[in-house]
Amino acid sequence: MPIDNSLKVKAGAISNRNVLTRAERLEKLKEADRWKEGDKVLGMPKVRVVKISMKKKKKVKTEEEGGAAGAKGAKGGKAAPKK
Repeated sequence: MPIDNSLKVKAGAISNRNVLTRAERLEKLKEADRWKEGDKVLGMPKVRVVKISMKKKKKVKTEEEGGAAGAKGAKGGKAAPKK
């Protein structure tokens, strides 16, 4: 029996979570040397979840714009001062 379309998880639906699982918290604490093997699992210290913000992509110059910029660059890039 196939799964209903409303129950499928799409790649775009996966987002950053603000809660870590216990295993993920243990990994972070081990990296920071705040948890050692044999310590109690209950009452672990809190772990900050880093939020990642996406930066806007820069526009790619087309060949026409690149050619015009290349012509200006050949002349030194700046206009000669007027006398």
